[in-house]
Amino acid sequence: MSMSAAVASGRRPSNGPAAEPPADTPASAETSRTAIAVVLGSSQTHVWVAGRGGLSCPSGDTAGTSRAPVRRGRVGDGSGCVDVLTRLVRRYRDPIPAGSVVVVCRPVLSTMAEQYALRQVAAAVFAPSRVLFIDTVRAAAVGAGTAAGSLLIADIGAELCEVAALQDGRVTAARRMDIGTRDLKRGAPTEVLAHATTRMVGELRGDSAAKKLLPAALTRGLMVVGDGAMAPSLMSQIAASLRIPVRSAAAPWTAALNGAGLAAMSAARHPAIR
Repeated sequence: MSMSAAVASGRRPSNGPAAEPPADTPASAETSRTAIAVVLGSSQTHVWVAGRGGLSCPSGDTAGTSRAPVRRGRVGDGSGCVDVLTRLVRRYRDPIPAGSVVVVCRPVLSTMAEQYALRQVAAAVFAPSRVLFIDTVRAAAVGAGTAAGSLLIADIGAELCEVAALQDGRVTAARRMDIGTRDLKRGAPTEVLAHATTRMVGELRGDSAAKKLLPAALTRGLMVVGDGAMAPSLMSQIAASLRIPVRSAAAPWTAALNGAGLAAMSAARHPAIR
């Protein structure tokens, strides 16, 4: 998928990609269909619509419980996800027309069943012409303006931790574990999450698909997005264990939404893109 990178400013929500006009500016006439980006997180749900900007809200009143709509980064309750996303998009002044192009962020290594569940949610809420997927780590790299070259990235979310090696914005190898910052709030020591992250980096070092690019990526350091990027003690422990620079991405909470928005604009303007 061809797209340009942009760096968002600020940290928490809720503007779209920096390359996009302000929310009150009409979408470009080049865009024949409305471009939409969606991130269904275990803690927060985000949506971005071309020409309208981004919005976010908690992923339901039961987030973090066994009845949560999104659990460990996966759709646990499809109807609950539809309800959350529908309420969120109703906050836009005007209805979103059917036939849009929707890019949905997915965790790395998502199964077909997990992707099908995400597709069903997007279809129910937007009645789109197309639903496309982008790995969250890839979207975050693009949205943070760091996709070029070799990159090691960790998305440490509320209930899911993902680590990936990217080459020019494409995932070459990845790992994920069902652990996140919410586990720390439940009493797990920071060391557990730090160890999980460093363990996955260690596994990538032994992955044949990533061996050639990892030396350059490790020199560049580990970029972190998600909740973990704003946990100084966690970041310092990861850096001490890996012995490489560890840094937060620009706008770590919205980098993935920014990148997915750029992908959606590209797909809406170029129908041949899959």
